[in-house]
Amino acid sequence: MMTRLELSADSFALKDVFTISRGSRTHARVVTARLSRDGVTGRGECVPYARYDETVDGVMANLEGVADDIAAGRLDRLGLQDRLPGGAARNALDCAFWDLEAKISGKPVHVLAGLSAPKPVTTAFTLSLADAQTMRAKAAESADRPLLKLKLGGEGDIARLEAVRAGAPASTIVVDANEAWTTDLYEEIAPHLIKLGVAMVEQPLPAGADEALAEIARPLPVCADESCHDRTSLAALKGRYDMVNIKLDKTGGLTEALAMKREAQAAGFSIMSGCMVGSSLAMAPAFLVAQDVAFVDLDGPLLLAEDRDCAIRYDGSIMHPPDSDLWG
Repeated sequence: MMTRLELSADSFALKDVFTISRGSRTHARVVTARLSRDGVTGRGECVPYARYDETVDGVMANLEGVADDIAAGRLDRLGLQDRLPGGAARNALDCAFWDLEAKISGKPVHVLAGLSAPKPVTTAFTLSLADAQTMRAKAAESADRPLLKLKLGGEGDIARLEAVRAGAPASTIVVDANEAWTTDLYEEIAPHLIKLGVAMVEQPLPAGADEALAEIARPLPVCADESCHDRTSLAALKGRYDMVNIKLDKTGGLTEALAMKREAQAAGFSIMSGCMVGSSLAMAPAFLVAQDVAFVDLDGPLLLAEDRDCAIRYDGSIMHPPDSDLWG
């Protein structure tokens, strides 16, 4: 049977402006891939990311370039791994293939992938970068959440940390500098992180300039994000990082993400399951990666003012398995 690929560029408004060290946004702009065969449709979502030179138009062009081979039966999920590079475009299509196979076979993706049935997880809730006073107020609004993730940006970060801790004294805190620190700033801030009970720091130094992490003290776990994409990244991270953030938009889909999780754990890395700011459709396959990991950061839908139909259910910070009508 012929498999038809349809694409759409979709936009979801955010509840608030979301800011990190590289800039701000008011909407999550995503690409949705739909694979239809014999009356059944599988879906996948990706978030093109400018940091990796991705655009919505570029991702859609890459996917349109393989549509004929999919229709002719010359390209399936396994062949896709070599056909497209890791990144957002492959992610949307890889996840759509998984969803289509699950719906045609009547077996959920976790069964097809040889995994145990997924269970609810506790996700971090992200506080975007702002001045200390604003971040304290946002922390106080979320003080009942067990895990907060702070976006930091360099100058003024110690004041931001102290303000958030004052606003949410009982929450576990992890911080994400998004490559904004220097080695000197990291060494200055690290003692304050320990003092304030921070549990982990994510990507303190720029990717490609993080070799200093192998030479300086790491008094708390350091997680690779921008420095880490897929399994080929892992060898260079040894000795520099203690943890890797697996995001499907970096790995190029669930297929590589699951393989990377296994290989990273075997290499001694702890795992964080992360996301770009996307809808429940993007979180659903990542939920399988988020099982039994050190930190889960799949709060994209909590930041949205609108979401997909059949959205994932969150009870506070407890994230429940997706409904099969959404994905998988």
